[in-house]
Amino acid sequence: MFNKFSLPLFLLCCCFMLTAKAQHHFEFDGQASIYGSYSPDNTLNFFAGGRYLPELNYGYTFENSTTLDFEASANMYASVLFHPFDSAQTDGAIKAYRFWARYVGKQFELRAGLQKIDFGTATMLRPLQWFDEIDPRDPLKFTTGVYGLLGRYYFLNNANIWAWVLYGNENQRGFELLKNNSKIPEFGGRVQLPVSRGEIAATYHHRNAFSETAQGFPVFENIPENRFALDGKWDVEVGLWFEAVHINKSKDLGMLSNQSYLTLGIDYTFGVGNGLTVAIENMFSTFDQKAFEFKNTSNITATSLSYPVGFFDNISAMLYYSWSSEDFSFFLNYEHQFKKFSGYIMAFYNPENQAGFGSIRYENSFSGPGIRLMLVYTH
Repeated sequence: MFNKFSLPLFLLCCCFMLTAKAQHHFEFDGQASIYGSYSPDNTLNFFAGGRYLPELNYGYTFENSTTLDFEASANMYASVLFHPFDSAQTDGAIKAYRFWARYVGKQFELRAGLQKIDFGTATMLRPLQWFDEIDPRDPLKFTTGVYGLLGRYYFLNNANIWAWVLYGNENQRGFELLKNNSKIPEFGGRVQLPVSRGEIAATYHHRNAFSETAQGFPVFENIPENRFALDGKWDVEVGLWFEAVHINKSKDLGMLSNQSYLTLGIDYTFGVGNGLTVAIENMFSTFDQKAFEFKNTSNITATSLSYPVGFFDNISAMLYYSWSSEDFSFFLNYEHQFKKFSGYIMAFYNPENQAGFGSIRYENSFSGPGIRLMLVYTH
């Protein structure tokens, strides 16, 4: 019986069945991290945990220079939330993190299995965060993957075409308001074109969602949803970019029937010391029963600063502000690179209600002020 892992396993077995001269390559590496935080405004104000991501890679290069490679990695983690000598909550599991096989030619690639898929031009407020859970504040850019088949073709002028079919994915991602119906395939594609001093792209995706509880809206087991997007980026003295997304659901879900997002961004590196990079993004969003009514609108502005203190040290900061709720979120990170380790000292402040900040949901994003320490070893 076929399951999520059948296709990548089949592609991997094919390479052993071929008799052409080839080169084999095995590699094993991984990333281990331990972290802890203290946030005094929370009932369980201490958090400690660890994660290990072991990764095995195998590559097979054929005589015609095409390659078949394979990646398998696991997400092994454990954590505890506690108030000293009072109460505690624990969590932990061993899950598949990546499990895919990929066939690569001179101008194309085909990848099947549990994989990371991300695209778009925005960095902090990302309407095109359709298939990943990356929080821009996370130094490790951790995200679970999606099960599916992804194909990409690259033209000689740097244009490229993407096409995908996803299956078996239920959890919400990015700005999704409803879970996926994991029993119905999702599909979509993307066309990315070079333009003068930049690039522009159009993206489409179709999925079927479902609503678990009423929450003031009708309950449906199957809600067809179509997404349309445009994004672009240019380098004209400063960096300029945008992401525009419209999402339509075929069922009447009131103000959740249609969503529209527009993010505009700019960045520039000032010649101060080692170079201070400043980026600003603003995301406008609207939720309407009918498309483009603009009855329920909001704006979020995000700012990031990054400064390399030295060859082994970097300091960065991010600030998010919601104009509708008048709430803000602040994050400061100091990073030092040791010989075999990376160390991070982070300070943060989050509002009590973080719902207005969309996809910004860093692991255990506690409300109020706090400090977080992390040590990472990569081998």
